[in-house]
Amino acid sequence: MALAGQSQKRDNAGMKPAAHRSRAMTRPAVRHFLEALARATPDPRSELDFIDPYTLLIAVVLSAQTTDAAVNRATESLFQEAATPTAMVKLGVEGVARHIRALGLWQGKARNVVELSRQLLERHGGEVPHDRAALEALPGVGRKTANVVLNVAFGENTLAVDTHIFRLGNRTGIAPGKTPLEVELALLERVPAEFLRNAHHWLILHGRYTCKARVPECWRCVGAEWCRYPDKTPALVSAKKKQPA
Repeated sequence: MALAGQSQKRDNAGMKPAAHRSRAMTRPAVRHFLEALARATPDPRSELDFIDPYTLLIAVVLSAQTTDAAVNRATESLFQEAATPTAMVKLGVEGVARHIRALGLWQGKARNVVELSRQLLERHGGEVPHDRAALEALPGVGRKTANVVLNVAFGENTLAVDTHIFRLGNRTGIAPGKTPLEVELALLERVPAEFLRNAHHWLILHGRYTCKARVPECWRCVGAEWCRYPDKTPALVSAKKKQPA
C-alpha cells in the first residue's frame, strides 16, 4: 500500500495488462459459470482472519502483494496486542512493524496502519466508515481495499478486482478488460444480481486454487464448459508440468 500522504495507491501493483484475452462469455454462459462455482462452494468466505470491520480493514491493507496466509500469521499476534484504533495508535509504527516484518512493503504498511487508525479516531469516532469515498481517503486504502470492506463487512454487492479476478475475467471471458477497473465494471454489468454478493469470493477462490496463473487446472474446473479460454490444460499436461526437472 502507498505510504501515508502519497496519492498513488498500490491496490493493483504488479497487475499487468492481460497478455491473452479470450472472447467474452455470453450472458447465459456467465450465469452457468457462476452457478457451477456456487454449487462447488455454496458458502464462500474471505480467507483473511478478522474480528470486526476494523480488523478486516487492517488485514486487507496488509494483504497488498502478500498472501492471505502470511497476513493471518502476522495479524494473529498483532490483533492480540492491538485490535482497536486506539490500541493501534498507542502501539505505534515500530510496534506494528514488530508483527509484520515478514510481509512485503512492511515499512509503509506499518505507517499506514497507524495513520489510518489515527484518522478513524479523529474523523469517524473510531468506526470504519460505510462509505467508499471515506474509505478511499484513508492512507493505504484504494478502490480494491474499499470494495473488500464494503462487501465483507457491510454486505454490499461490490467486486474487488485483484490479480486473480483480473486474470480470470480476461482468460475465461467472463469480463474481459484492459484494466482492473474495466474488469470490475464489466463484472458489475454482466454478473446476475443474485450472484453479486458472493461473486467476489467465488472468483478469487477459483483463481487462487484452480484457474492458476502459470498452469490453469482446466481439467478439474467446474466451469470449463462455458470458459472461452482456447488453450485449456488437460490433466496429463498439468501433471507433467508439476513434475520436478
